[in-house]
Amino acid sequence: MPVGTQATVKTVGSEDLEALGFELILSNTYHLELRPGSERIERLGGLHHFMSWKGGILTDSGGYQVMSLSKMRKITDEGVAFRSHLDGSEMFLSPERAIQIQGRLGVDISMALDVCAPYPCSRDEAAKAMEQTHRWAPRNLAARREGQAVFGIVQGGVHEDLRTESAAYLSELPFDGFAIGGVSVGEPTELQYPVVAFAAPKLPADKARYLMGVGHPEDILHAVRCGVDLFDCVLPTRMARHNTVYTSGGRVNALNQKWAEHDGTWNERDVFPQTERYSAAYVRHLLKAKEPLGARIATLHNLAFYARLMRDIRSAIELGTL
Repeated sequence: MPVGTQATVKTVGSEDLEALGFELILSNTYHLELRPGSERIERLGGLHHFMSWKGGILTDSGGYQVMSLSKMRKITDEGVAFRSHLDGSEMFLSPERAIQIQGRLGVDISMALDVCAPYPCSRDEAAKAMEQTHRWAPRNLAARREGQAVFGIVQGGVHEDLRTESAAYLSELPFDGFAIGGVSVGEPTELQYPVVAFAAPKLPADKARYLMGVGHPEDILHAVRCGVDLFDCVLPTRMARHNTVYTSGGRVNALNQKWAEHDGTWNERDVFPQTERYSAAYVRHLLKAKEPLGARIATLHNLAFYARLMRDIRSAIELGTL
């Protein structure tokens, strides 16, 4: 899922995403409720109509902001009180309100409000975050509209016993799919991989498994082998805006002097219809001049790279050659 936090995948339009073959994108409950507001989006026909997007939409519940805005919020059993990062005004997010906001947005997959423990944290902190997530889980389900799909989120940090407990508890509830949360929050890869390998097989095999916030190509490949189906990450778009493009040979610094007079692409194996007319030299010039078109071309390239990666993974699974 390309990440469209503010109802936009930065620098590209819905028509670009459709042409690239994406069918599902991610947006954010917390940010859209602050601006322009879920009630306004509902009056304007829902998030799909608002952003003219024909595919599916999954929305984060705001649980990530519970962690990332830790200096601006207070967690109680009832919910989370925030201070808006925009103007400091107070916002309260309970499990019920998080699901209701997502219902008003009219998205295809709503995420349960959870508590995501940061890394590093103590085992006790990870356990408390998991326990609060579990207490909120039934309340998330009780608040959904008819037909509203809601995914539960497994927590537990890097601790196998907590992950086992969380997966077992949530799997007994009637969620429509399950996510592995609390991964890619600062922990090194050597700790991330065992958590994914341990947790994914413990989730129901007949429902979607979603690894939140993970997007390095090698990390996706590892997680797919563990049984994960869905991914989201800001990397392809964020790295493009920071002058980095993905190729079959690894990541490339598009500002490198070697591209200054290179009248071709960065790698001959990575030529995509959306960007093949533009040379590496031209994109380097645009990025150095801070022209918005440079970030757009690099973003389209990276998204095309990721779209092909996912197509190749699906094909390999079908052929038994992963």
